Amino acid sequence: MKNRNTITLAIVAAGLSLASCSSSKPAATVDSGATTAPATAAAEEATVKGVGIAVANIDPSVSPCDDFFQYANGNWLKNNPIPPAESSWGSFDVLSDNNLAVMRQILEEAASKSQSAAKGSNDQKVGDYFATGMDTMAIEKIGIAPLKPELDRIAAVKTLKDLQTVLARQEKLQTGALGFVGVGQDDKISTQYAVFLYQGGLGIGDRDYYLKNDTRSKTVRAAYRTYLTNMFKLLGDNAATASKNTETVMRIETRLAKASKSRVELRDPNANYNKMTVAQANQQFPNLGLTGLLGQLNLAPAKEVIVGQPVFFKEVSTMLKTEPVADWKTYMRWHLVTSVASALPKAYDQESFRFTQVLRGAKQQQPRWKRMIRSTDNSLGEAFGQLYVDKAFPPEAKQKALNLVNNLKAAFEEHIKSLDWMSAATKEQALKKLNAFTVKIGYPDKWKDYSALTISRDSYLQNVLNARQWSYNDNVKKFGKPVDRTEWGMTPPTVNAYYNPSMNEIVFPAGILQPPFFDPNADDAVNYGGIGAVIGHEMTHGFDDQGRQYDAEGNLKDWWTKEDAAKFTQRAALVDEQFSAFSPLDSVYVNGKLTMGENLADLGGLNIAYTAMQKAMAGKPKTKIDGFTADQRFFLSWAQIWRNTSRPEYLRQLILTDPHSPEQFRTNGPLQNMPQFYEAFGCKEDAKMARAQAKRARIW
Repeated sequence: MKNRNTITLAIVAAGLSLASCSSSKPAATVDSGATTAPATAAAEEATVKGVGIAVANIDPSVSPCDDFFQYANGNWLKNNPIPPAESSWGSFDVLSDNNLAVMRQILEEAASKSQSAAKGSNDQKVGDYFATGMDTMAIEKIGIAPLKPELDRIAAVKTLKDLQTVLARQEKLQTGALGFVGVGQDDKISTQYAVFLYQGGLGIGDRDYYLKNDTRSKTVRAAYRTYLTNMFKLLGDNAATASKNTETVMRIETRLAKASKSRVELRDPNANYNKMTVAQANQQFPNLGLTGLLGQLNLAPAKEVIVGQPVFFKEVSTMLKTEPVADWKTYMRWHLVTSVASALPKAYDQESFRFTQVLRGAKQQQPRWKRMIRSTDNSLGEAFGQLYVDKAFPPEAKQKALNLVNNLKAAFEEHIKSLDWMSAATKEQALKKLNAFTVKIGYPDKWKDYSALTISRDSYLQNVLNARQWSYNDNVKKFGKPVDRTEWGMTPPTVNAYYNPSMNEIVFPAGILQPPFFDPNADDAVNYGGIGAVIGHEMTHGFDDQGRQYDAEGNLKDWWTKEDAAKFTQRAALVDEQFSAFSPLDSVYVNGKLTMGENLADLGGLNIAYTAMQKAMAGKPKTKIDGFTADQRFFLSWAQIWRNTSRPEYLRQLILTDPHSPEQFRTNGPLQNMPQFYEAFGCKEDAKMARAQAKRARIW
C-alpha cells in the first residue's frame, strides 16, 4: 500500500495516471503609480533566440502585473481548446500525450513479439496484457465469464462469517468495498512495516457528494443512480430489481459517507494514527472479524493494526450486523463489477463513461489505446518501465537532474539558516531533515519481480484480476520484513513527482524530466523556473503543514519548539486566507485548508528555485533572451508549466476533491508573495498582482 501521506506534484496527468519563504535577496522597493508592463519580444528585438519559453503563447494585451497566468499563457489558451475526450488540457497533458506516443510504439512492438517471447518474461507479460486490452472482439465474446466465480462467491453468502470471508476476497481483488487493508511504514516507527485499516467504500469517491444538497451534488447523485440501475440491468436484473438494488447501494454508501472523515480532516496524520492490538480492534469492531480477516489476507502474524478512522470502522461493524446480508451482497456485487467496468464488454464500459462525463465533463471517451497504455502501466509499471527507460530516458538526463537537486538543496539550506522567525534548535533539526533527503531520479535501482504474476492472451479481464491479486500480495508480503527504501510509488513513465514523508524522499520519474519541465538545451532561468521549482516544491513538502510533522528518519514526531510551531501555523494561516479568496467559478472558492500543503510547497519551491538560479548564474553575462531578462524567463517558465484550462464540471470536482489549487492560482498565488516578481516586471503597488507587504506570506 502506497504511503497514505505521499504527496504528489499534481493530480495525475491525463497521460498516465507544488507558504511562503524568506528570500536571500533583499525585497525590492515597489513604487506607487500605475502598473506598467515590460517590453515583450514582440515590441523589442530579442538579443538572443531562446529555447524553452514559448513566446507565441504570451498575450501582450494583458499586463503581467494584472494577471500573470493570462499574460504568460493567454494566446495558448485561446488557440488550444480542450479536446473532446479530455476534461482539462494543459502542459501536463501535452507532455503526457507526447509520452503516450512513445509508450504506444513500445507496447505495440511488445505485443507483436510477445507470443514468441520467453514465457514468463517481462516482454511476454507486457505485450500480452496490452494486446488483450486492445482485443475488443475477444472482450465482447468472453463477456463477464471471468467474473462468474467471484459473483458466485458473493451469491453464496448466507451468514456474517460468510460475509467476512467475501470481504477479504474483495480486498485482494482491490474492488474498493468498505475500506482498505494494507501494509505500509509505521508512521511513528519508520523502520518497521505495519498493517493499516483506512476508510473507503464510496462509489462516487467523495463523502460530500452523498451529504450535500446543492444542485451539483444532487446532479451527481442522480447520475450515479442511473449508472447503478443500468449496470444492474446489464447483470440481468429486471427494472424493479435494479431500482431496488440501486437504493440499497445508495443507503449503505450514504451511511458510510456520514461516518467518513472529510478530505481536510484526513490531512491530519496524528488523528489518522490510532494503533491498537488486534484484540482491542476486535473489541471495538466486533463484527469485522478482524482476526479471521487478517488470516485470509496473509497477515495472520500481525499483533497490532493502525486504524486510520476508528469512527468509520465502528459504523462498519454496526452496519455488518444491522444491514441485511442480502443487501451487503448487492453492495459487494456492485463494487466488484464497477471496479472492472473498463475491462468488460462495451455496454458496461459506456455506462461507466457516462457517469464519468457528469463528474469530469468530457464530451467523448478517450481512444482505447490510451486507456490501455494506462492500464498496462498501472498493472505492470516496472516491467513496462524497463522497456520505456531503455528507449526514452538517456543516462545523462539523470545526472543533470541530480545536479539541479543538489543546487536546490544548497539553496534551501541557505533559506533555513537565514530564517528570522525560527529558533536555532528547530533550525538544527530542519537542516538535519533536509540533509537526510533521499533523492530518486528516473527509475528504480531495483526492479519489481513479476515472476508470480500470470498474464496470458486468453482474457484481458482475467489479466486485470490477476494483476490486482499480485499487487495485493506484493504489498502484504512486506509485513515483518525490513523496510525496502528502494521501492518507488510511481512508475518511470509517469508525468508527476512526489514526496514521501515516511521515507523522507523526493522522487522524480523519467516521465517528468522532459520539456517543458526540463530541457537540457534551455538556459538556466528556464530550467530553474520549471523542473527547479518542481524539485523545490517536493523538498518543501517535507516542511509543509503535514510534512513538517515527520522527522529526518521519517517518523511522525514533533521536532519543533512550541514557539516555532505557533509561528509556522500563523504564517501558514495567511496562505490559507489568500487561497480561500480565489474563485475559479461563480460561487465556487478554493478550499485553502484542503490545498494548504500544495500551496505551501508551490511558494516555498519557487523561492528556493529562484535563489538556486541566482547562484547558478552568478558571474555569467546578463544577456536578454527572446527580449526577456533571466528573472523574467524564470517566472515565465513557472507560469507556462501550469498552462491549463478545465471544463466547469471537472473544475467543480477538483475544488471538492483535489489537494491542488487550480493552475491559474498555482501560478499567480505564489508570485503575489514574491518581491522578486514585482521587481522583474516593474509591478507597482496598485497592480492587481501586488499584495501589501504586511499581507505577503513568508515561511521558507
